[in-house]
Amino acid sequence: MKTKQDFPSINERRAEGVREDGRSYRVLVVDDSMFVTKQLSQILTSEGFEVAGVATNGEEGLEKYKELYPNVDIVTMDITMPKMDGVTALEKIIEFDKDARVIMISALGKQDLVKKSLLLGAKNYVVKPLDRKKVLERILMSLQQ
Repeated sequence: MKTKQDFPSINERRAEGVREDGRSYRVLVVDDSMFVTKQLSQILTSEGFEVAGVATNGEEGLEKYKELYPNVDIVTMDITMPKMDGVTALEKIIEFDKDARVIMISALGKQDLVKKSLLLGAKNYVVKPLDRKKVLERILMSLQQ
């Protein structure tokens, strides 16, 4: 019986969430929606990223970031959350680590908050509903900045 090794892998490519040295990029997902968190996690892990942590509000996200620092490569941050919103959490993460890479996740109609986030230091943003291709494209773009 033939095995996978018997066939040349002409289409094999390195997963986008994996660095040249084979280590996965580590992502912190901050969102109060369990559905969005699950969706983001599936998109990311399918490309080899490691979900290093999950938080359900800005306060938790900030604490998790400090806990994981410096072993977190990028954060996906929802804008509208209880306790502490994403814009405030972004501000506090940037205060703690000026090189932090944060991508805002926003619902339609929040352009003013997205603009404010970008001015505060967010690397990019993704609009809900999430599009797999856009999520990966924006995260990879932000990792290269």
